[in-house]
Amino acid sequence: MKLTGSYQIKLEKQKVWEALNDAEILKKTIPGCEQFERKSETEFTATAKNKIGPFNASFTGDIELKDLDPPNSYKITGTGKSPVGFASGEADVVLEDFQGGTKLIYIVQANVGGKIAQVGSRLINMTAKKMADIFFKKFSEIISNKHTSVTEKKDSEKEVTAKDIISREKSLKKKKIIYFSLVILAVISIYLFS
Repeated sequence: MKLTGSYQIKLEKQKVWEALNDAEILKKTIPGCEQFERKSETEFTATAKNKIGPFNASFTGDIELKDLDPPNSYKITGTGKSPVGFASGEADVVLEDFQGGTKLIYIVQANVGGKIAQVGSRLINMTAKKMADIFFKKFSEIISNKHTSVTEKKDSEKEVTAKDIISREKSLKKKKIIYFSLVILAVISIYLFS
């Protein structure tokens, strides 16, 4: 089975690359993910529960990142097994600068066996395509929202800082006027009483 697709993400390539290597983000984006743990810089273990045809399957598997070319591409290889069968595969993920953001392109090749293979390749292909769409859509939303939240927070901090500066300037002007008035009063007093 082979799947291909692409997603446009409104972030620079480096930020997309960092998110693709963030275990917490990946855990949130993998459909049905219950556990996602980093074993090394390039190896992870995961447990995910999904429905494939009539089967509710809980897969436990190992994932490895290979052929790393930061921030341009890598290959993800994985194997998973469950009581109803097994799955193995690899995905080439490529990031390209595109229209002020990043275009994420993926090519997935997967094999399934056991009881789940009995539901037919058409149903398995539909399920795999749906899961890939869910993953990349969630991934795009999470990293876009995360970036937007950080940007908004920084902007609001800038606004507060700007407000503080304006407030300080007004306060300084008032103090200068008071000091200037006191100096004038002192000069007038000295002049009158001398």
